[in-house]
Amino acid sequence: MINASNLPALLRELLADWESEVVEFKRAKDGFSSHDLGKYVSALANEANLRARERAWLVFGVDNKTRSVVGTAYKADREHLQADKAQILDGTGSFTIREIHEYNHMDGRVVLYEIPAAPRGMPIAWKGHYYGRANESLVALGQDKLDEIRAQTLAADWTAQAVDGASLDDIDPRALKVARERFAAKHANRFASGEVAGWTDAIFLDRAKVTQNGKITRAALLLLGKAESAWRLNPHPAEITWKLEGQERAYEHFGPPFLLTSSLVFARIRNVQLRLLPENELIAHEVAKYDQRVVLEALHNCIAHQDYSRAGRIVVIEQQDRLILENQGEFFEGTPEDYVLEERVPHRYRNPFLTQAMTELNMIDHMGYGIQDIFRRQRQRFFPLPDFDLSAPQVVRLTIHGRVVDPAYSLLLMQQTGLPLADVLALDRVQKRLPITDEAIRHLRLSNLIDGRKPNIHVSATVAAATADKAAYIRTRAQDDEHYAKLVIDYLRNFEQASRSEIDKLLTDKLSDALTGEQKQDKIGNLLTKMRRQGRIQNTGTRGRPVWKIAE
Repeated sequence: MINASNLPALLRELLADWESEVVEFKRAKDGFSSHDLGKYVSALANEANLRARERAWLVFGVDNKTRSVVGTAYKADREHLQADKAQILDGTGSFTIREIHEYNHMDGRVVLYEIPAAPRGMPIAWKGHYYGRANESLVALGQDKLDEIRAQTLAADWTAQAVDGASLDDIDPRALKVARERFAAKHANRFASGEVAGWTDAIFLDRAKVTQNGKITRAALLLLGKAESAWRLNPHPAEITWKLEGQERAYEHFGPPFLLTSSLVFARIRNVQLRLLPENELIAHEVAKYDQRVVLEALHNCIAHQDYSRAGRIVVIEQQDRLILENQGEFFEGTPEDYVLEERVPHRYRNPFLTQAMTELNMIDHMGYGIQDIFRRQRQRFFPLPDFDLSAPQVVRLTIHGRVVDPAYSLLLMQQTGLPLADVLALDRVQKRLPITDEAIRHLRLSNLIDGRKPNIHVSATVAAATADKAAYIRTRAQDDEHYAKLVIDYLRNFEQASRSEIDKLLTDKLSDALTGEQKQDKIGNLLTKMRRQGRIQNTGTRGRPVWKIAE
């Protein structure tokens, strides 16, 4: 792991080896083009893949002629520097810098971009073009190198194989239309409006990485194939089964095109509105039993990571208070916790061709953010967090809860929306009576988040005004930051830009009455900073007189 303590040794090592196809030094004295930065990220990631390196490096603040540190003033503001991650992700569509390190060398500031190698079988493009290195020069990635990366998994990737006898006649016209729309929306910054619609079907499918040189792949039939063409995948069942358990029993099978039928599976689930908390404890929140984005993200992950060679189907079991999604094959890389807490970027995929096609069609991302998003959205709804079960051989089970387990847990999340995710995970285990470490218990107790003695510990949630003055409680209860962020985005969409005073006028009377005027000003400032870091808005004015717009 790279941290501040080993940066000096790392820099000495990089300087000693000097530039290669996986290390690039730049002076970047005052600035560096974001477009050039994206090209170097593409090139270095691809070259690291080809040389079986775990990572590559782009280093600012070093003279590549004298091989000496000269320092750089590039984005001295840490927030501006970290925004490069979002810019790279926007230009590649699914890939970004792992970490940006700053080191204050005796001869000046050095910035080191840690760039993960391109995943096996997946060359990285910047704004539609693949880049590589020829010695120290930045060049277009040669066709031989492009083929070498793509060939890394073709032999083992079941989804990448061309299907004998299949043709465009096996593609569902409705699915093809939706695929074009999703691809165009995802790549609106790359292609002019209407350009994607003008491509032939064969050109579109190749560019969306669903077919290979016009050949229909198994991935194409899974995502876009006609239902009556599923037989071409035999003996492997391309099928999602919905099963209702409880007093009532039912089931239904869904085949290709999965781009469309995944939504039909969700529609089959009984998604009633729930009153989140009893009326006599707190004003009730009306919420859907299941969040559509949570369920579809989970289902699309099942499709992407299913081990199709095991000739099994994906199963969605609906019980009275939960959904259980099962797919064939072990958890392919790492553990679920890696992706929830550590923002891990997967290096390998069981079905890289299918994963890339689903990314192009905006069904998933392949940076590992999907699991984190599922947990985040359940937390925002004040529901129990999902549970992964990897105990059965060659099966991954994900449980999505559709009811409150412990009202105290939900109350606590409503009171303290800024809790670290690690604390929420621990509290979720407490409410489910699952074991947690002694260290976690000590931390939660010191934070006044739990009561009781081990093993009878429980979540603490005291809402002073829960029953006394409900209207006052609602006025003083803070909303989630995303609520206020949506108000800002809606305003900017309607009026294109806003000054700080206009945003203050928009939000001040909507913030909690428990905050002072100064605290409201601070909260609005923190919200704008957070949204800028996330790459959602940008300041086109000055620091003293900001003019906020939606980020391009």
